[in-house]
Order: sequence, then structure tokens, then C-alpha cells
Amino acid sequence: MSLCDESQPFVLTLGDISATEALAARLAALVAAGDIVGLAGELGAGKTTFARAFICARLGKTEVPSPTFTLVQTYEGGGAPIWHFDLYRLQSSEEIYELGVEEAFDTAISLIEWPEKMAGNEPLDWLELRLDPVDGEEARRATLTPYGSRSANLLVRLTAADG
Repeated sequence: MSLCDESQPFVLTLGDISATEALAARLAALVAAGDIVGLAGELGAGKTTFARAFICARLGKTEVPSPTFTLVQTYEGGGAPIWHFDLYRLQSSEEIYELGVEEAFDTAISLIEWPEKMAGNEPLDWLELRLDPVDGEEARRATLTPYGSRSANLLVRLTAADG
């Protein structure tokens, strides 16, 4: 990867699941309490795969169930707590407040699947990572878009990690 222009989305191709997991591990090494990562993409795009790899990179081997039915799972250890949200089943964007997002945004690392469900209630500063299938069953295009200066700095550090 190379240094990005923080005013533009950064796009890269992930050739397989291992590449997706490697990106998750690199990002996991850089985040801190207060960082918010939204994982967007269609069903089966790899959002939960990315989240599992991210959480395991921070905590070591651990069970990471999909929070589709519980809506949120929390993880302790490895520094700041991680709150893993799955907003797919929400009916309105205001429902995010019932899940404790304000506390998570202030004190934890937040991973949010289906961030578009926050429409109108998005945090002021967050990094969107959109996964889209490309050629091949496991290949994905990752588009990282920062919303705010903190997430722009995070993206710059992520894209400089290999460079």
C-alpha cells in the first residue's frame, strides 16, 4: 500500500480471505478507544470475516459469533474494549442509541456492520470500509473512506503501514 490523499477514498483489491484478514490485522494494530470503523457491503461481502479477523488480531484466538441476532457483542482484553455491532435488523436509525453506541463511541473501539443503518445518526468521525466482491469467489475490493480528521489520520497510518 502507499500513502493516500486523505481527502479521497483509498481503494485496494484483496485477492482472497487471507488478504482480507491481513488488512483487518493491520487496522486492528492501529486503532484505539474512540475509533469507529463501519463495515459496509452486501450480504456475503466479508464484513463478519473482517470483524472476526480484526477482533482475533487484538485479542488472540477467541470465538467471535456474528451479532446478527444479539445486535452487539463486546470483547475485553487487548487494550480498549471492542464493541461489534450488526445493525442489519434495525428498523430505524434511532435504535442505535438503545444499543449503547454513545458509550462505545467514547470509550471503546467500535466495529459496525451495516453502518448505512445509522443514516442521519452517524458519528462525526468514522472510517467506512466497504467490501465488494470482484473476480473470484474470495476476492474483494476494499474502499476505505474517512469521515473526519481522526479517521483520515487513521487511514493515512494504515496506508503507510506497508510503505
